[in-house]
Amino acid sequence: MTTDSVLDPRDLRHAFGRFGTGVTVVTTRNDAGEAHGATVSAFTAVSLDPPLAQVTLMRDSKLAAYAAARPFAINVLSLSQQDTCLHFAGRPMRDGPAWGTSATGVPVLAGNAATLECRPWNVYDGGDHLIVIGEVLALDITPVPPLLFFGGKFHHLGGLVGGAPWDYCGDGHAAQLASFPALAPA
Repeated sequence: MTTDSVLDPRDLRHAFGRFGTGVTVVTTRNDAGEAHGATVSAFTAVSLDPPLAQVTLMRDSKLAAYAAARPFAINVLSLSQQDTCLHFAGRPMRDGPAWGTSATGVPVLAGNAATLECRPWNVYDGGDHLIVIGEVLALDITPVPPLLFFGGKFHHLGGLVGGAPWDYCGDGHAAQLASFPALAPA
């Protein structure tokens, strides 16, 4: 276990990589009005009321400056979009990514598992990153599997052993516990 007061950045990156995440591309417009984006793994839900989402962007990136000041989209990539992920991570595709239709005018990618169109709500200091909170103005959900990232590699969803403890479409707590008899009240 590392307890040094000075952590090796490679060890820290490896520890962070032990947390499986979805893969997103944050898109917006640059100063010339052209679509601009970058692959971002640091994304999370913040609030349902108001509807807020967070992305964490490298402080010195052009994307951080653009997204902090103008509307942006969080494109949650689908399993079929690995090449799109790599394109926005610096390995350009020959023909470029497929662009979709936006409800708010912000550039969005086609084929996403989900798309959240946001306007900047607040920006916080995050060390070498900026924490950008966006107010979600529009969203689109497509019933396709998401692209996942864990331990430096892409992954896909697999079945859970023993099923899921929640009944997402059910009538609440009793339905949730019915999936796990050992947890149900006696």
